[in-house]
Amino acid sequence: MKVMVLNASPRKAGNTAKLLKAAADGARDAGAEVEYIDLYDLTFTGCRGCMLCKRKGVERCHCYWKDDLSPIIDKIFHADVLLIGTAIYLGRPTSRYFELIERLHFCSLSYDDYSNYFKGKVNVGLFVSMNATKEFYERLYKAKFEEYAKELEMLGGKVILYPCYDTLQVSDYSKFNMASFEESKKKLVHEKDFPKDLENAYRIGQELCEFQFV
Repeated sequence: MKVMVLNASPRKAGNTAKLLKAAADGARDAGAEVEYIDLYDLTFTGCRGCMLCKRKGVERCHCYWKDDLSPIIDKIFHADVLLIGTAIYLGRPTSRYFELIERLHFCSLSYDDYSNYFKGKVNVGLFVSMNATKEFYERLYKAKFEEYAKELEMLGGKVILYPCYDTLQVSDYSKFNMASFEESKKKLVHEKDFPKDLENAYRIGQELCEFQFV
């Protein structure tokens, strides 16, 4: 059982990373071999449109561009579970997330009939962390992020979307021009809710590994 964990947030020790590490612990306790990667440590771009993956007779579901992301794409297609997380910036996933998804989709897309070359099964846990409240997310973001999660169904497995709301952005708000946030309220939410989010992430990591055997 192989599990790929990809942090598409630039913060290596932020809320998204903590959720992913909790999910990774759940996967390990389910007996999986886990590889954790911070995407912001790698050098890559989105799809270059080189069309090398569309040549006749080449290996499908493989990106031929020579950079740090191509071997990661290979690992995703050969994994049993993908755990991926992104912070929400300006109502969207991070740029690293989009660059990965662009490349992942394009190299598995048939330009003969727009079908999917990939016939395997990779279960996916998509974790999104945000400064927004649950109410704000459900009103303005939910439908959009459910569409992002649906895109990952191209990997053929179960997809779980887990949103984490109203996260703590910094440890001391007084040092920043962030007067629209009430530090005491943010810290209270963090102390009360974030441990539950970590427990839920752990369970999702376990569940997605166990679901492979169902």
